[in-house]
Amino acid sequence: MLEGVLFFPVTPFTAAGDVDLDALRRHVADRVGAGPGGVFVACGTGEFHALDHEEYTAVVRTAVEAVGGRVPVYAGVGGAVGQARRHARVAARAGADGLLLLPPYLVEAPADGLVAYTREVAGETALPLIVYNRANARFDERSAVAVARLPHVVGFKDGTGDLDLLARIVPAVREALDGTGEEFQFFNGMPTAEASQLAYRALGVELYSSAAFAFAPDVSLAFHRAVEEGDRKRVDALQRAFFHPLVRLRKRVPGYAVALVKAGVTLEGLEAGPVRPPLTPLTASETEELAAIIAEARAVLAS
Repeated sequence: MLEGVLFFPVTPFTAAGDVDLDALRRHVADRVGAGPGGVFVACGTGEFHALDHEEYTAVVRTAVEAVGGRVPVYAGVGGAVGQARRHARVAARAGADGLLLLPPYLVEAPADGLVAYTREVAGETALPLIVYNRANARFDERSAVAVARLPHVVGFKDGTGDLDLLARIVPAVREALDGTGEEFQFFNGMPTAEASQLAYRALGVELYSSAAFAFAPDVSLAFHRAVEEGDRKRVDALQRAFFHPLVRLRKRVPGYAVALVKAGVTLEGLEAGPVRPPLTPLTASETEELAAIIAEARAVLAS
């Protein structure tokens, strides 16, 4: 079972646009040394959508090697069902400890279709699988219970922000699994999840993905510690100085949820390179704004 702050590394690219495996290895190894509870490689922040099969294979293998068994490594899988199944097999062979099932490509599907999609991918390996509820893959109470009952499905990550629905899904799944002995976890998977974590925590959802950990692990860990200890003053200060400004910057342009993380990684000393099209990078002035936001957060930590 996962615990603590969950780290979603970027996938560094060279100036020529190739995957920079050496930079990825340094990025993952350094951040794992800071103490996350798990690593989720080649997921949304890692530009899963932009990696070809050979690149995906190399990225997962490199991350697993860099982690060296210190924490669990989950790999993103998704897209067309055949691609998702193939990536699941690749991730298993590369040594991943689990899978995060991203939405199928583009198509909108009924709940029963999403259950079938999950069943096919979950049946491809014995790896534990977390379902990602977001975008065009939205589960209701009945389908959430159905996927939670599937073999190897161990978690439900919400990226919709529909707390009314989640407040029904969480107890429905827990009731359905009560007495089975199966362990199951819920995750806050919203972009800049810290900004909404107090609301999720009130529903019993304690785990969350931290995009900020990729470039400001000290801030990310300080926030997590403040939440766990009930230090509302520190939580509020970090929200105002760091997470809320990040949200405002992120919302300016679609895709900035990834681009600003990459910019942050580069600002912190590791050249992460550009994002791949169709994403676009931050402007120079926005990069300066991001640097100021990071500095403000560290001023809070020093106070």
